[in-house]
Amino acid sequence: MATTQRPRKAYKRLKFEDRKHIEKLSAEGKTVDEMALIIGVHSSTMYRELEKGGVPYRAEVAQQSV
Repeated sequence: MATTQRPRKAYKRLKFEDRKHIEKLSAEGKTVDEMALIIGVHSSTMYRELEKGGVPYRAEVAQQSV
């Protein structure tokens, strides 16, 4: 019996609009998992993104590091 594989989900590249949304969600106190679910990325992607943006997270800072 052959097994079928699901097509691999494409990676999502974050845009500046996504980063502004992350900034808003972070300011609202959302958890990393909640933000990842809302934005549509894996939680590890969200952790890396939050590192780029500093504390508190700033979309402009994260965008400059791209």
